[in-house]
Amino acid sequence: MPGIMIAGTSSGVGKTTCTLGIMKALRKRSIDINPFKVGPDYIDPGFHQFVSGNPSYNLDQWLLRDSTIEVLYGKHKKRGEFSVVEGVMGLYDGVGISKDVGSSAAMAKLLGLPVILVIDGGKKSTSAAAEVLGYKLYDPEVNIAGVIVNKVSGKTHYDMIKTVIERDVKIPCVGYLKKEEGLHLKSRHLGLIPAEEVENLEEQLEMLSEGMEETVDLDTIIAIGSGHVPREPKEHEDFITLQIDKLRRMGKGLSLGVFQDPAFSFYYQDNLEILEEIGIILEFISPMKDQKLKEGLSGLYIGGGFPEVFGRELRENQGFMSSLTKDLEKGLPTFAECGGLMYLTEGIEDLRGEFYPMTGFFPAKTVMTKRLQRFGYVDVTMDKNITLKAHEFHRSKLIERNQTPKSYQVQKIREGKVLKEHECGLKKKNTLAGYPHFHFYDHWEFLQNWIEEMRRYHDQR
Repeated sequence: MPGIMIAGTSSGVGKTTCTLGIMKALRKRSIDINPFKVGPDYIDPGFHQFVSGNPSYNLDQWLLRDSTIEVLYGKHKKRGEFSVVEGVMGLYDGVGISKDVGSSAAMAKLLGLPVILVIDGGKKSTSAAAEVLGYKLYDPEVNIAGVIVNKVSGKTHYDMIKTVIERDVKIPCVGYLKKEEGLHLKSRHLGLIPAEEVENLEEQLEMLSEGMEETVDLDTIIAIGSGHVPREPKEHEDFITLQIDKLRRMGKGLSLGVFQDPAFSFYYQDNLEILEEIGIILEFISPMKDQKLKEGLSGLYIGGGFPEVFGRELRENQGFMSSLTKDLEKGLPTFAECGGLMYLTEGIEDLRGEFYPMTGFFPAKTVMTKRLQRFGYVDVTMDKNITLKAHEFHRSKLIERNQTPKSYQVQKIREGKVLKEHECGLKKKNTLAGYPHFHFYDHWEFLQNWIEEMRRYHDQR
């Protein structure tokens, strides 16, 4: 199955623009794209899905074992014709100071993917060759198979850079973008604004792909990707199948509500799909528009998102919040991450000091802050000494009316040393909520406990 990775020399170099432009251009050639994203980001996969028409999957070496990544990549790549994997940060940026865990380079080596390296060609010529040579030599096992030069002034400028890179580094340049040809995507406190909120996105992508048809050699990129031959990790695939079969015996026929609207959209696609594979029926709910939860739910999953941005709309749906709180008090098994936790507090105070009342299920309020409160990969130990890999990224903090015991013991560990540790996570009745985000694969005991709770609740109604 053909595939490429599009990586950059750093964040902000234009890899998302190049990724989306290439996806759009390939789709216009009637090529069915399999999109992937290296790392824990939720927003880029939304753009991938908008462009490709297919769900995008996260590949993350902290959240998942390498063998699990191989299984999931092998499973998902069969759904289309050509895999496009967007990297994260710079090519060699990984967990802490390691280039071999969590980096785009490590993922490319694991999956055998050829890399198209995006560089910033602005205000340079021959120096671009030195930059690319450094990336080539830093880890010769990484197959940098092509270079896209972004932010050049025009074709003459690109030709200069192309000549020296191909002459001195022996890596082909496969195209360029001019400074004014990138997407105009706005950002806010957690990164890019999600795809569904971007005005004229389709028109922007159409213009971008038309430009790339002229300045990027798509035929060469397709040829580079055609040499990709991933491994088939049969043994671990059998292990995962056994775990899912075990969970299916408990989960089949359960009904799980999932918040899904502009305020709550941060879900790993694999998390939703494994729940369905277990036999759980997913019922999608909008706390902004729906009047109450659907009848007969066995549990509830509230992901992250931007409740602080949609505080007014959430606040105005008092009927839904009242109905939800009653169900939570009755013991509806609920798992909430980050934005979901915020929604379950008494309210959210934004940076202007405006307060938006929320459900009030937990005796605390959420206060938005200008600086990041937590950021990065962590280990989270829960009840029953279950430890999960997780990711934190939030610009808010909880202010509790009374300090209560926390459900999560969180550690940031790098190179075998505990750099930071803290407690978080609130639990009440059958509701567990905290800031960390989790990937469900490889966390079988956590899934089993949650499904057992849902089964008990379902059978006792």
